[in-house]
Amino acid sequence: MFEIVPMEERHIDQVVFVEESVFSIPWTKADFEREVRENNLAVYFVAEAEGRVIGYAGMWHVITEGHITNVAVLEEYRGQGVGDALMYRLEEYAMEKEMVGITLEVRMSNAPAQHLYHKHGYRAEGLRKNYYPDTHEDAVIMWKYLPFGEEEEV
Repeated sequence: MFEIVPMEERHIDQVVFVEESVFSIPWTKADFEREVRENNLAVYFVAEAEGRVIGYAGMWHVITEGHITNVAVLEEYRGQGVGDALMYRLEEYAMEKEMVGITLEVRMSNAPAQHLYHKHGYRAEGLRKNYYPDTHEDAVIMWKYLPFGEEEEV
């Protein structure tokens, strides 16, 4: 079992471990410290199991939109619903804050992540050419539009 909780400074070292385990161009400890301490747009959640961070997800709340920065789950916990739970929590937050949509970029080659995002209703809407500096791989731009602000039919 695991639980999803808001990320706090005490989680940073473990989040960095997850980050370095998952991404080829990981964010640094200083990056996460800035996100938690200084970035008023940043919203992060961690998945904890037995006091250990096993995954995390982050988003920036920019005016009426969310921009997902990262979603990462340790390899040994994949396929157990951790990524789903983190995505649901970000989406729940977005609904609470009445955002109209959420966007993200994902590597063209990252089929498991794209599958997760499709499952949550995200749709590919564009490409960012040569987005990733390590491989010059393109990023797929995905969006999920939320029902907030849409008028109900009468």
